[in-house]
Formats: sequence, structure tokens, C-alpha cells
Amino acid sequence: MRKTPTTPATESTQKPWRFHRRWRGLWLGFLAAFIPLVLLLVLQYRWLGELESKSTIAWQAHFNNYLTTVTKEVEYSYRKEAEKALNLPAVVFEPEYAQKAAKYFKKRSPSGFRRLFVISYLEPRFGRMRIYDAEAQALVDSSFTEEVRAIYVAAAPWSMVAKKGGVVDTTAVAVDIRDPSHRILLNPITNETEKLVGLAGAVIDQEYFASEILPKAVQQAIPTLESTKNLSVVVRDAEGEAVSSIQKAATSGGRVPPLAKPSSDAIYRSLSFVFADWRIGLEGSFSRPEKLARANFALNVTLSTILGLLLLGGILTVLRTTAKEMKLSEMKNDFVSNVSHELRTPLSSIRVFGEFLRLGRASTEEKVREYGEYIETESRRLTQLINNILDFSRIESGHRSYQFESTNLVTIISEALDTFEVRLRHSGFLIDWDPPENPPPNLQLDAGAIRQALCNLLDNAVKYSNGGRRIGVRLIERKGWLVLEVEDEGIGISRQEQKRIFERFHRVGTGLVHDVKGAGLGLSIVNHVIQAHGGKVEVDSTLGKGSVFSLHLPTESEDPPIESQDAPVYRDHPSQGAKS
Repeated sequence: MRKTPTTPATESTQKPWRFHRRWRGLWLGFLAAFIPLVLLLVLQYRWLGELESKSTIAWQAHFNNYLTTVTKEVEYSYRKEAEKALNLPAVVFEPEYAQKAAKYFKKRSPSGFRRLFVISYLEPRFGRMRIYDAEAQALVDSSFTEEVRAIYVAAAPWSMVAKKGGVVDTTAVAVDIRDPSHRILLNPITNETEKLVGLAGAVIDQEYFASEILPKAVQQAIPTLESTKNLSVVVRDAEGEAVSSIQKAATSGGRVPPLAKPSSDAIYRSLSFVFADWRIGLEGSFSRPEKLARANFALNVTLSTILGLLLLGGILTVLRTTAKEMKLSEMKNDFVSNVSHELRTPLSSIRVFGEFLRLGRASTEEKVREYGEYIETESRRLTQLINNILDFSRIESGHRSYQFESTNLVTIISEALDTFEVRLRHSGFLIDWDPPENPPPNLQLDAGAIRQALCNLLDNAVKYSNGGRRIGVRLIERKGWLVLEVEDEGIGISRQEQKRIFERFHRVGTGLVHDVKGAGLGLSIVNHVIQAHGGKVEVDSTLGKGSVFSLHLPTESEDPPIESQDAPVYRDHPSQGAKS
């Protein structure tokens, strides 16, 4: 609707300043919340970047600690068994006491070894080797085999030392893994003069390592890696072939098929002691520390970004709501001011003409009739304004009701034009209205509401005439519709404003902004009334040339408005309470 504020010029010059000052306050509030949020996100990003690098180190240390723990458990198991089995006294290697070694092995019953043996450097047969036979519980000579050859090769350096009568300054268990099939532990035995008198040795049982030693070590180290599941501790030999695979999550050494080749995401480290040429690693459903840290970084950045966007969205929502409330408050203030001016004009006219009559200035009957017409016209105008305000209040509260009855639209148009006849005649307006030759069908209408909508359109046509004095009213019957058109030759409405003219309180900013008074409710009520009748309102306008408002009312209703003419019918529709 072509609506403009009617505040005085001094007030209008102050409003933009107040408006911009309020908006400046909103923007300052927005920036006060937005800038710290951006700084927080930037700092969060940097902190997460640092955390990523530190997480990589932490994860690497975490996995390495676990593998180190398993490795130490394996080494501890073998050292404990070797110390128990191979720590023989020197007297065992004297010729007359050689068989005591068998009793010693029987008593200790070590595990994890495929073969136990002794080599004596005190017997007449220097470097004689005897193997412990568990069934016979005795030391026996052995035929030459690959295993025996590996034992002699491992003992060769010690035999040279013993032959030269050298002194051995250590009794630590030595490891020989030159033959990966026969891994040998050797414990040099010395007498009280530190002279080497013999060797006690053992050949490692690799199957026992895979089935007993490794699962036990894995289970012992599980608490250090509780945060990662579905992993397998895999041992691979020097060629990369899987020797053993134990699932970490298993409760009792669960075996799982090892991967054919090491995964690119697996983490490995070398074993120690007996299996120094083998590698132990973590394989399975996990990523390398770098990938885990990067995934955590991406997750944290995503969550921080989402949180930041939610906070920003909340800030924008609050600012948008505040801006709407400020705008609505400004519009309501303008509404109060404009309504005051609207009420003052007809009241002033009624008071003036009433005084003329009281003072007897109407000397003729014609003058009395003329003043009476003015008073009646202004009273109708005042009544229309009050009705608009009351209807708007009902619409806002959702209590606007309509009472439909079979009515002829031509009759409603004629009554509305009669109401405006005096005002239009004295203002010099010409109404171009020709009732249709073929009377249109009666419609289920609320006659008062339709009359009010038409009066609002006529009132706008008068207000915004801009010098044009012709108003066209037409009733056209189209397929399924009766179309009531009101045409004026006024200032027109731009296309941008045409989308908003039916909003409450909205007034178009034009050159007549300070000359035309209005409450900004007329077209909002028109739209509500027509939609309540199942129709629609259209506008066709060109700036400087005028406007045509078309009220479309359906001639066939799928939902009859009423069943009884005595009862009012309430209708909900999209416009009710939806404007802002």
C-alpha cells in the first residue's frame, strides 16, 4: 500500500539519526561478540595444531611403550628360565661329577627350550658335548646333526678361550643366532680362579615362544594399551614372514591369522635377546600415530567450527530478533503518531462544522444540508479508521471472525461508493463505475468485511491521487472468480515495494512521505479479509502512472463458508498473525 509517515519535518530529520544510532549499537554489539569468537577459533586452531604435533609424539610413545613392554616381558621370561636352567656349579664339569648335571636339569625342569646340553673343558676329551635326555634323565652323547653342528659353532669361541687357559671375566648368558633355526643360549661356567671349565647351554623352542611366551607377554602388557582395541601383536622374522600373531583383545592368547605382508600403518620395533633379528609390531584396525593425531585434529576442528557457527548463528538470531523488534517498535511509534493525525483531521472537521451550526452560520437549508453532509462524511471516515484499528487488533490476537451469508457483490460495491460519495464529490474525484449488464451470482460473503476492504482501497486512491481525479471501479467475471478492480491515477508503487505493501505498518517511502497521513494498516486488513474468503489480492502498478488493485473472490467454494446464516464462521488462513 502506498503509505507514508506523517511526522513533522523536524521529527523526520531526527528519525534517521535515531535509527542509524540504534543500528550502530546493534553492529557494535555484534562485533563485540563476533571478534572474540573469531579470535577464540583462531587460537583454538593453533592450539589444536600444536596438540596434533604433540599427539603424534604421544601416540608414538604410547605404542612404543607397549611394544617395549612386550619385548621386555619376552626377554625377562627367557632370562629367568636360562638363569634357572643353565646356572650350573663348576664341579659338575669334573669327570667324576659329570652326571650331576643330569640331576640338576631334572630338578630345575626349565621350559621354553628344545634342547639342554653341557660342554666340558676338564675331561680328557676336551670340549666333549653331552645332551640332556629328559626321558632317560641323563646326559648322553649325540650323533652329529644340524642342531649339534650349530651348537659347536656357537661354542667355538669359548673353546678357544678354554684351550688357551684364558680367564673369563663374565658369567652373563651369551646368545648365538647365526643359525635362525637353532637359537642357542650359552652360559660360561668358571671355577674359583675365573678359569673357564665348561658351558651350559640350551636351544630355544620357537614353537613354545609362539604359543606360550608371546601370548603371556602380550596379556601382561594389555593395561598399557587399553584405549586401542582389535589390534594384533605380530612377530615377523628377518624375511618379513609372520611367525606369530596374537590379538591384544583376547583374554587367553587368542590366535588370529597374520597379515601376509606388514601393513603400511603398522608400528614395529626389534625384539631383543634371543630374537634380536625379529621384529614385533602392532597390526590391525588402527592408524599410525600421525593419522590418529590428524584425525583427532580434524574432529576437534570440526567440533570447534560447528560450535562457533552455532554461537554465531545464535548471535545473529538475537541481533536479527532485536533488529526486528526495534523496527517493529519504530513502526508502532509511527503508527501511534499517524493514527493521532488521522483521528485529528475528521474530528477537527466535525468540530468546525458543528460550531458553524451552533453559531447559526448556516443561513439556508442548503447550507445546513451541506454542513450535515460534511459531518456525516467525516464521521464515516472516523468510523472506518476506528474499525481498521479494532479489526487489526482482532487479527493480531487471532480472534477476527467473519459471518458469511449469500450476498450480491454489486450491492456491496454500491453501498461502499455511496459512503464515499460526499467526500469524493467535494474533493473533485470522479468515480468510473458501471455495474455489469449480467448480474453476477451471489457469493457467500461477509458483507461488512468486503465493504471495509473496498473502502480502504478507495481511501488509498484518494490519498495518493497526486493530482489525478479519476478512480475506476470494475467488476469482472472470470472462470471461477469474481474480480473487483480499483484503479487510480496516483503516484504508483515500485516493484520492490509491491512485495511488502501488505505487511502491517509498512509504508512506502515516496515524495509524498510528509504530505499523506496513514496508519499503515489498510492493505494488511484488505489482504486478511480476501484470504479469509478464499481469494487473493493482486496489484499492478507503475511509478507515476497509477495502480490497479484486484480482489479475486472464488465463485465456487469447495468448503461452503456457513451452514447457518445466524452463526459466525471462523476461518484461519496464512495471513493471520503471520506478518512481522
